[in-house]
Amino acid sequence: MKNIVYLLLGTVLLFSCKKEGCTDPIANNYNPEADINNGSCNYFSTTPFIIENTYGFPNMNIPSNNPMTVEGVALGKILFSDPILSFDNSQSCSSCHLQTSGFSDTNQFSTGIDGLIGNRNASTIINAGWNSSNFWDGRTITLEDQAFEPVVNPIEMHNTWLNVESTLNNSEQYKQLFKDAFNIEYIDSTHVVMAIAQFERTLISVNSKFDKYLKGEAQLTQEELNGYAIFNSEKGDCFHCHGTQLFMDNLFHNNGLDPEPFTDNGLGDITDNSLDNGKFKTPTLRNIEFTSPYMHDGRFSTLEEVVEHYDSGGVYSSTIDPLMKKLGVGLLLTNQEKQDLIAFLKTLSDIDFINNVK
Repeated sequence: MKNIVYLLLGTVLLFSCKKEGCTDPIANNYNPEADINNGSCNYFSTTPFIIENTYGFPNMNIPSNNPMTVEGVALGKILFSDPILSFDNSQSCSSCHLQTSGFSDTNQFSTGIDGLIGNRNASTIINAGWNSSNFWDGRTITLEDQAFEPVVNPIEMHNTWLNVESTLNNSEQYKQLFKDAFNIEYIDSTHVVMAIAQFERTLISVNSKFDKYLKGEAQLTQEELNGYAIFNSEKGDCFHCHGTQLFMDNLFHNNGLDPEPFTDNGLGDITDNSLDNGKFKTPTLRNIEFTSPYMHDGRFSTLEEVVEHYDSGGVYSSTIDPLMKKLGVGLLLTNQEKQDLIAFLKTLSDIDFINNVK
């Protein structure tokens, strides 16, 4: 009997503490803010942005503190293309990540606002929502962390986040957009990169000729089928690093580009482990037709040059990847087999993605 009384008393107290007229709305970001002065309840509601499961893809790992919303994605798209993030308002993220080039740079190295040139080719952002690390050397894990760096990098946007915050908070348009997306009054760097990361997670390419072939909606030519067979056999030896529907393994490899000492240690500079020197993150091959130049330093201008590199067997170094099994021998592909392989790689081109205005 005593327990029942306590239960009833607790129920009365629970409902007496809830303000009259305040109901829990169905919202993606539930954030009730009660106004003590007038007794009203204000609720923040956003529209969920649904990323559909894609055939052959794992579920995207979306941070719990940055759920996908229509408002956040729309804000991220604006920020991605706005030079307001750079110190002199001359460059945006899209300056070095062009959609027509698979969100990469057609230049071997990108040039920053001060005319300084980097030493690596701008990575593509295709299907980046499935990345387990970012940059060629993997120095950041999340897309949010990745977005912090270019703004303050002295050879890129060369700005400060304090200056960015001040500029954005002086914009009534941005203040409203951030209010709509995150329900914040003051725009800070954390929410800037959260919005950009949300947009980048929507850059999904899954409608190439090869995808349509897998769904029975298109046929590959005999040349493309031959290239597919070479790609997935020891003859071409491509599938080890570029397997799965992502066409990348989220790992780091020394693919025999240079002898030692390396001019760029890649992953080794991040881990401070000499065994990682010369290793770089595997890029996706999706839309590879549009993302030249190739390799971490953009040394190859064409797919033909890339295929020739692997056909040669690569260059020996102490950290050469064991998967480079044809070192000193080469793949020994015929000219026709090389053409077939490139024909297959071009079936990974997604024209709809390249031209999608959204």
